[in-house]
Amino acid sequence: MTGIVLGFYGGLPPLPFLIVLLVLLPVLYGIGKKQTRDGFPFFELATALFGIVLGVFVLSMASFPANSYRIDHDLNTESPWHLKITETLKPNAYSQRYVTKVVAVDGENSSGKMLLILPSDSTDKPFKVDDELLILAKPETVPPPLNPHQFDYKRYLEKQGIHHQILANKNVLVPIERPSQTLLGIASNFREHIIAQLKKHDFGVQELGVIQALLLGQRDDISEDTYNNYINAGAVHILAVSGLHVGILLLLLQFLLSPLERLQSGKTLKLVIIVTLLWAYAFIAGLSPSIVRSVTMFSFLAYAMHLNRPTNSFNIIALSMLFILLVKPLFLFQVGFQMSYAAVFAIVWIYPKIQRFWYPDNFLIRKTWQLLSVSVAAQLGVLPISLFYFHQFPALFFVANLLIIPFLGLILGLGILVVFLALMDALPTTLGLVYDQIIKLMNATVGWVAHQEGFIFKDIPFDAVQLILGYVVVIALVVFLSRPKWKLAIILLSSIIGMQSWSLWNQVGLQNKEALILAHRSRNTILLHQTGSSLHIYISDSLNLGSLAKDFSVAERIQKTTAESLKNYYSINHQTLYVMDSLALYPVPKEIDYLLLTHSPKVNLERVLDSLRPKMVLADGSNYKSVVKRWEQTCIQKEIPFHYTSEKGYYAFKLKDD
Repeated sequence: MTGIVLGFYGGLPPLPFLIVLLVLLPVLYGIGKKQTRDGFPFFELATALFGIVLGVFVLSMASFPANSYRIDHDLNTESPWHLKITETLKPNAYSQRYVTKVVAVDGENSSGKMLLILPSDSTDKPFKVDDELLILAKPETVPPPLNPHQFDYKRYLEKQGIHHQILANKNVLVPIERPSQTLLGIASNFREHIIAQLKKHDFGVQELGVIQALLLGQRDDISEDTYNNYINAGAVHILAVSGLHVGILLLLLQFLLSPLERLQSGKTLKLVIIVTLLWAYAFIAGLSPSIVRSVTMFSFLAYAMHLNRPTNSFNIIALSMLFILLVKPLFLFQVGFQMSYAAVFAIVWIYPKIQRFWYPDNFLIRKTWQLLSVSVAAQLGVLPISLFYFHQFPALFFVANLLIIPFLGLILGLGILVVFLALMDALPTTLGLVYDQIIKLMNATVGWVAHQEGFIFKDIPFDAVQLILGYVVVIALVVFLSRPKWKLAIILLSSIIGMQSWSLWNQVGLQNKEALILAHRSRNTILLHQTGSSLHIYISDSLNLGSLAKDFSVAERIQKTTAESLKNYYSINHQTLYVMDSLALYPVPKEIDYLLLTHSPKVNLERVLDSLRPKMVLADGSNYKSVVKRWEQTCIQKEIPFHYTSEKGYYAFKLKDD
């Protein structure tokens, strides 16, 4: 993992590290032969170095293959691209997006990944996985975020190996007839066939969306309200086909196939059948990254159970992680991968320790306590990551888990039976209605928990330093409660003091902070004025704000937010800012520092610049792009700096001290 991180942020080529690996192999062999048990750990250090170099190498091979378009093609010219769709992303109101594999450029074989964006049109049939297209286009880099603390989609795609995108219309695409098929395409088509069969039956719209997510990993048809309910209830993991589902399926298969152990070589046959069925389920679920890593991990676990001897669970988890990262090193940067393994590590490590505190004699109480212990252990494992990425914590997560997880095995088992019968066109109407009511009850339960808003803590500021310190606190707490000692108590208290000190440091730095930012928002003008922990918003349309203010407030630890309508003139710290809107009124003072053009005022900009002599001209997302282009040319002629938020992103004013 260290090597993968170094390779990703260092942009290192693979060849030197391949040479180092080939040199280290005989060195490792020689050191392993000669090192004594009590000697200096040369072998362990050399092995660690080998692992780091291996991580850099596999990441470099994934990022910079030998015939990648990023290496040998000029992206500034329009060229014919041969693309193969590998993943269809959830469409929005404006566009359909596809992850594609680069097959060839200019007729020459190539490799790499590209994002293809097409305008949405309900009359058009969307493309499917494995479809191949020819398109004459000039790729462009994925744009960075246009506002402060906005989700960085560019960085997100880079961590999936995608660095460029193509924006095009369907009328310039030439679909290739009879494209080659891949396993991913076959799996995707099979899943779509299952969904089509399920839609023939009388499932409710919300229930069918949840069934698709629960059994097939397809979440596109879940309504936003239902999905948010699962998030707020701390039960969204139920909708992601991942380790929880595969673990339950493994236990079901272990139970159902246990009679095979009576046969000669029955245990081996049982293992082969279980692993085959697990991967068959992964195939049905579309071979998504979450299901692939989960089935990989539990395949190793099934083998460990087959050996039926004491096995270090951490070694099994680490072995599955090593195998996955060797094949797909960029998985390391996916939030799902991080949370999945953090939860599994926490359950394996923390759950047995919690069980030692109390072992109830009553069966029902004992099972409830075990389920609660698993939920708490998993939540402790993912809590810092969850706060870092999502900035919220559902305090009633254990309630949702206690109400649903005990029945999830039944829900999954019955769901798989429903899918199988639907494929055979033999699903009884009664069974379909019963399963529909079960899903409806589960949705209602999750909705009830989610609407206990007093137990949902949102908008929690949590940065990367707090992420690291948070795990230090969790680890120190678990170790101390396991073996209460003074030294461990001191470590725990020190980690807590470290968390508090960092928060105090941020608060002290916040009190002296002042910033004025022109944000980007289509058809709107927004100025963010931060003074300490307060944020004042000047806005032309208060209904068109989106999540801009919320994202800024969480990241900057804002405690008080106010808003008022945008004015034409502002004086902040001896600097003048004039906002010229569609009325095109001239300011009373004849000289200004900044001129902000909004809502496409009809003016002769050359005369305006001669009259007001601004030091800088700004244009935001409320203006027409064609008008902005003319303004930009005028400013270039006048040698006045020009900033357009739609292209360059937000603008932070340089404030002078009194």
